[in-house]
Amino acid sequence: MCYNVPPSTSPLLQQQRDVHHSVIPHGKSGRSSVSGIVATVFGATGFLGRYVVGRLGRIGSQVIIPYRCDPYDMMYLRPMGDLGQILFMEWDSRDKDSIRRAIEHSNVVINLVGREWETRNFKFEDVFVNIPRDIARLSKEAGVEKFIHMSHLNAHLRSSSKYLRNKAAGEKAVREEFPDAIIMKPSEMFGREDRFFNHYANMGWFIGVPLISMGKRTVKQPIYVVDVAKAILNSIKDPDAKGKTYALTGPQRYYLYDLVAYLYAVLHRTFLPYPLPRPLYRLGARFFEVSPFEPWTTRDKVDRFHTTDMRYPDLPGLEDLGITATPVEQKAIEVLRRHRTFRWMDTELEEAKPAKPVTDM
Repeated sequence: MCYNVPPSTSPLLQQQRDVHHSVIPHGKSGRSSVSGIVATVFGATGFLGRYVVGRLGRIGSQVIIPYRCDPYDMMYLRPMGDLGQILFMEWDSRDKDSIRRAIEHSNVVINLVGREWETRNFKFEDVFVNIPRDIARLSKEAGVEKFIHMSHLNAHLRSSSKYLRNKAAGEKAVREEFPDAIIMKPSEMFGREDRFFNHYANMGWFIGVPLISMGKRTVKQPIYVVDVAKAILNSIKDPDAKGKTYALTGPQRYYLYDLVAYLYAVLHRTFLPYPLPRPLYRLGARFFEVSPFEPWTTRDKVDRFHTTDMRYPDLPGLEDLGITATPVEQKAIEVLRRHRTFRWMDTELEEAKPAKPVTDM
């Protein structure tokens, strides 16, 4: 004998009702409300990912986090949203069905997948081209409303950096698969867990600071990581953001030499720079690449850090998303305080002379 299951108890109908209910904004503002955003964030366990998840969680968004790492390595993400709002899912980047499961209930997909060095299993082409292409294609097929892809300000097919060349190829691949994708092109980001300011802060303890041409031919315009996270969130809310490419930079441009000198002034440590020809610098970096542990630097990182940040006057930026860029001088202490010796731990910033901005490059 067959019985009709009442609608109120049908698992399928209940699931559809829950999904429909989750995408309708309701409740008071804050993490206990519902923003209407159901976002899958690929690469959420990385440097930028924690800030993006935190921003989404605090406005009441449901966040699906595909992961490949040990579950205990991402427990810090769990309290970033209300109970049941941060969901974790095992993910295989080469399994299309795994990607489909991660995005099937989302109206927003954010690709933050990245890596600063190649491995035997994942080359830059896999990380920055093939995986984003698959995610973009499957997001389009799933009817995702907004797809946000993270690139780099200096991404260019003719760059000396393989990292930046593949970033450029990834932009093209994503745009082909998802024409309305929102592409973010940030400059080098700084923040507490970064590999930019922390890289130079750690360098001086051993061999001084080697710089190609003393860093006086390289101009950088670093951006605060929280500003990038805000840009991603605001682009989700902005209905006119679809299909746009944003160039995200800090408010000032600096010679690399002056920027690193300022970092050491904040640290209250002696700045010992010395010029190192690119071939010798790359040769030294090759030594770290063969380390069985996480490489401190690589040949590609040497090329990337000594690439002058491009200008894109025709592309929208932070201002177009309603964000005021945070100056290096305001937030550098958050990154660098832990690198100070004990006697300077609580010293204020008045003694550190700000880096001189570059206006003609």
